[in-house]
Amino acid sequence: MNIEDTLKALNLELPEASNPKGSYSNCVRTGNLLYVSGKGPVTGLGEAPQGRLGSEYTTAQGYEFARMTGLDILAAVKLELGSLDKVAKVIKLQGFINTTHDFQQHPKVLDGCSDLMVEVFGEKGIHARSVFGAMSLRGNLPIIIDSIFEVVDQ
Repeated sequence: MNIEDTLKALNLELPEASNPKGSYSNCVRTGNLLYVSGKGPVTGLGEAPQGRLGSEYTTAQGYEFARMTGLDILAAVKLELGSLDKVAKVIKLQGFINTTHDFQQHPKVLDGCSDLMVEVFGEKGIHARSVFGAMSLRGNLPIIIDSIFEVVDQ
């Protein structure tokens, strides 16, 4: 089954890939690695949630934000490669969570994106990752995730 069929079977729809807000690119490819710039959650209306986990948002809401962010990451990858079938492996996710000083559920939040990658890519979606709490993020986003993919030309 190709990735488009997998997305349909999972009832997932990719958003339009968000555009960089500065002097950088969504993706940079070097050799067989594709680096994706930090992405945040975007709702279906193109609006981004703002606030901190532990005050404005719960861990469960953070999980959904991470999942939404993962969909934007996949949209950027598809835009860059033309097809998600060119992804050979999800290498790494790195999450930055906008939290209160006492928030302790960072891994559970990033699981939203990690779980999505495994659902979409199966074994190829299992990856290394890091997650950090942050005192502030651009635009007061609750989460930003950057990622690395191994890609192949088909």
